[in-house]
Amino acid sequence: MPQQFDASTITNLRDLGGIALAGNSAVRPGLLLRSGRLDRLDPATDPAVAALGIHTVVDLRSEHERRERPDRLPEGARLIVADVLAGLSAHRAGPHQGHAAPGDRVPARLEDVLGSPAAAEEHLGGGKAEKLMCDTYRTFVTSEPACQAYGLLLTTLAEPDCGPLLFHCTAGKDRTGWAATVLLLLLGADAAAVEREYLAVTPAVRAAFAPVVERFTAVGGDPAIADAILGVRPAYLEAALEEMHRLHGDVTAYVREGLGIPHAAIDRIRARCVA
Repeated sequence: MPQQFDASTITNLRDLGGIALAGNSAVRPGLLLRSGRLDRLDPATDPAVAALGIHTVVDLRSEHERRERPDRLPEGARLIVADVLAGLSAHRAGPHQGHAAPGDRVPARLEDVLGSPAAAEEHLGGGKAEKLMCDTYRTFVTSEPACQAYGLLLTTLAEPDCGPLLFHCTAGKDRTGWAATVLLLLLGADAAAVEREYLAVTPAVRAAFAPVVERFTAVGGDPAIADAILGVRPAYLEAALEEMHRLHGDVTAYVREGLGIPHAAIDRIRARCVA
């Protein structure tokens, strides 16, 4: 079973190690870690993080997010920027993590949307939030910046000196959730195991966003809108999976064709990460 760490300065820190794979194998523990943002990391006071020996951090966030809350790295770790949203205009980005959503003009920051119940209702009410999130997840598969970013994550993981790798976005649920999905499928996890891992972050995400939601609902905001935007829902993951299957057929073809990862690199990732 994957392990969730009691890290005091990193939200939603999880090890994918222990997740069952095909052939009576499992993800090797201590190598593939996921989390929310690292701007509050304090290695000196967070022994759970120090003990992991993280060598590589892959930041999936936008330039705006990195500038507002830059990563604080574990001691000795290197930083790889893999911006899923690079080059996408702010006015076409989703509301809480800068997500790209073609055709939707909503403010780029969570505070801009959930700061005003009227704005939230206009942009996200009546099922628009759910549609926005599904469109966002499809963009993870189809957009050139996303393909480059996820390709860089896998290329980095295939490097001989990669060491334990932590990948993250802001909440550790959407961009990070798709990264975990791709990695697990590539290693041989079945659909049920992938969905369980995707949904398992729900308690940590709810706790992290609780103050934002409380402020929003206290001034009359619709809690259903907040839940749709901040939630982790099977339909969102399914939207990305459907797009992947429609365009590429299976995860290996998606990684080869869409992300540009050669067979030799895939073999190295599997050899390293499968126990």
